[in-house]
Amino acid sequence: TLRREDGTWFRLIHSIQLSRPEDYLSIYQSGCNHSCLKCHSWHFSQIYSGDWLSTDDIAEKAVEYESKVTVWEPRERATMWHATDLCRHCGLCVTRGVRSALCPEKLKPEQILLSPQGYGPARNIIAFTGGDIACRPEFYAQATEKIKSSCSREMWVLLETNGYGLTPENLDVLAASGLDSFWLDIKAYDEKVYKELCGTTNKWILKAPEWIVDRGFVLEVLTLYIPGWVEVDQIVKIAELIESVDPWIPFTILAFFPAYRLLDTRRPTLTEMVKAYSAVKSVGLKRVKLGNCSVFVNTRGDWEKLLRLVGFKAIG
Repeated sequence: TLRREDGTWFRLIHSIQLSRPEDYLSIYQSGCNHSCLKCHSWHFSQIYSGDWLSTDDIAEKAVEYESKVTVWEPRERATMWHATDLCRHCGLCVTRGVRSALCPEKLKPEQILLSPQGYGPARNIIAFTGGDIACRPEFYAQATEKIKSSCSREMWVLLETNGYGLTPENLDVLAASGLDSFWLDIKAYDEKVYKELCGTTNKWILKAPEWIVDRGFVLEVLTLYIPGWVEVDQIVKIAELIESVDPWIPFTILAFFPAYRLLDTRRPTLTEMVKAYSAVKSVGLKRVKLGNCSVFVNTRGDWEKLLRLVGFKAIG
């Protein structure tokens, strides 16, 4: 799903959309260096799907998107984590002229756009997501350079990654290209669990946060709560690892939902997610959110309980 012709890199791209709740242009890649049992993008990350786009084609898409941007973020906010500080994606300010009780009230209705994934702003971030081949940093480096040279204003480039390709040497290549930020998905702390869940080792993935921060990148980390696989004990160890690098690194605990080869694994409960949140906060991390809340919150009473226990700002 990657090739090179006359010095130009080409990547098999499944689709390109203004994604929610991230509120940035997401480039969904086909082909990945992991084979995760719980992959929610398996239909294109594990299967050949899409069209071949060159790094020049990708830069053109970035220029087209630039004209639609409604929120210009500073580099330190070039993350998914910061998106819900601005918008809760209900669309009520546009469709009914009112704001929901959870609205951050930071944007005007004219800054809210409808994309295939729902309502929200368009932030000045281009993200590579879906399949991950950061083990070939030359592609991302060339794409980053062309995006930045083609756009007339600051466009941040983010790589959503499992971290497998983020060796010091590869990070140096990406730093030289101007790539800005990483959404690092640490899928498990225990290596045995990681191998069974993803098919690879996580030895250097656990070192990646320090390497990333040392090179001046923006970093956010997320971990999926998977009952029976990755629960509070492992999530706390990941949090301790992140805290040792920088307690202000944004951290999201995502709720698992059955997908791909883990269709028989249950979803986490509200109680389990709140327990994980509290345990992570006790480690010392300053920026913690819960994600995929609709997975474990089913009633108005559940929402009220969640808000009471963790607060408005902890809901991603």
